[in-house]
Amino acid sequence: MGWYDQDNIPVTIATLMEYSMLDKTLDNKDYILHHKENVDLIPSNLDLSSMEMNLVNAMSREYTMKNCLQDLRNDYDYILIDCQPSLGMITINALASADKVIIPVQSQFLAAKGMSQLLRTVSKVRKQINPDLKIGGVLLTLVESRTNLSKATNQQLQENYGSVIKIFDTQIPRATKVAESTASGKSIFDYDKSGKVSEAYSSFAKEVLKDEQERNKNATAKVR
Repeated sequence: MGWYDQDNIPVTIATLMEYSMLDKTLDNKDYILHHKENVDLIPSNLDLSSMEMNLVNAMSREYTMKNCLQDLRNDYDYILIDCQPSLGMITINALASADKVIIPVQSQFLAAKGMSQLLRTVSKVRKQINPDLKIGGVLLTLVESRTNLSKATNQQLQENYGSVIKIFDTQIPRATKVAESTASGKSIFDYDKSGKVSEAYSSFAKEVLKDEQERNKNATAKVR
């Protein structure tokens, strides 16, 4: 997103969570960064790692992030929470805050094997913390379509989970342009607008929106 000096960003999501635990508040203009592509950002840095320990003794610790984001929900069409690949207390906070979880799975055998543990965690969060949490689907990433491994991973996901979880039709291909765009501080859409990764993410966004529109349409029909 173009902010490299992360250690000197004055307010991060970790700061917000710390203030929430102390019953303090911040004005959102103090912590929301505005990107030129009309995406706002609440940044993070290594301070978030220390929050795992701080949350252990916090009251209502699973809801700390949700409390931080609650006032922002009406200001945005979508709020995306990007989680680290672990199932610690920060991820639990994200699941407690979310309406829906989209699971990115790298096209590798071990990544697909980790699905069952994540699904158990989501189920536990739904039962104990956030009954409204839904699984939006599984997104296959870092796909090399010409390799047998990517094909086998997709087949494994379809066979094991396809009957209960949506496997998105869109797949995100592996491409060096992604790493280059990150290094240049640009989004993939700005760096390589007509590239295959940009097209894949656009297709994925449209697929998510279409699913949500159909779900809302069905829900309205049931109410009538």
